[in-house]
Amino acid sequence: MNKISVIGSGTMGNGIAHVFAMNGFNVSLIDISEIALEKAVKTITGNLDRMITKGTITEDQKIQTLKNITTYSKMEEGVKGSELVVEAATENVELKLKIFSNLDSVCDKDTILASNTSSISITQIAAATTRGDKVIGMHFMNPVPVMKLVEVIRGYATTDEVTKKVFDISKKLGKIPVEVNDYPGFIANRILMPMINEAIYSLYEGVAGVEEIDTVMKLGMAHPMGPLTLADFIGLDVCLSILNVMYKGFGNPKYAPCPLLVNMVTSGNLGRKSGAGFYNYSNPKEPVVSDYFKK
Repeated sequence: MNKISVIGSGTMGNGIAHVFAMNGFNVSLIDISEIALEKAVKTITGNLDRMITKGTITEDQKIQTLKNITTYSKMEEGVKGSELVVEAATENVELKLKIFSNLDSVCDKDTILASNTSSISITQIAAATTRGDKVIGMHFMNPVPVMKLVEVIRGYATTDEVTKKVFDISKKLGKIPVEVNDYPGFIANRILMPMINEAIYSLYEGVAGVEEIDTVMKLGMAHPMGPLTLADFIGLDVCLSILNVMYKGFGNPKYAPCPLLVNMVTSGNLGRKSGAGFYNYSNPKEPVVSDYFKK
């Protein structure tokens, strides 16, 4: 494979484009918003500059990486000639189904269509196309340039050949692919989200405060960041969406989102991206517990 396309230029999309481009692929980064595309390129440039400062890449590598990325605001232009398309749009079922239906009509018949979804059924997504055998999950972790894991999710009809190709391309990116089957939340979020939800329930029920919960998990369980900090980092709206997918998919009350999480998302407190969640990010380098939880 030489040419790939990435749909969506947000946090995950620009990270995926960054990694592919840095490893020699010609990347089409596609988003309906020109402003979002400009922001994405600026973010990628800033991340590459930090890598230069750390001595992990050279200035020439940065220049070549940026040369490998072309931005498009029209899907049909951006996917032309691509052998792999990775969708990294918002975690919304209806939106993803619409995107994949459109991709199916404008992509070459042999193009592999992958979704970076963190919880939505690959089989359901594939059903929106006429190429279920070539639809697969390719779940990168955030931040994409740093995290090694790619969770590869086979849909009901995904072939061995397509799975092998995605494994091979993941390894070319310096990632470690792990194959899982298509059930709500897959593996990463099926285990992670109930832990985050339980941490939120513990806060909701007054068992301990924000910093106390995070400190116990960092020092007692050797987690690099506490579950509430991690929830803010992921985005509380994303956490809620994933929990709802699992709750609906399994029908088990253990996946029911904590009412506190629901209220925070409803009020617009989504974590880092909104400036406040369990912590306040007025000074992103030194977040403090949000005033609401100091009562």
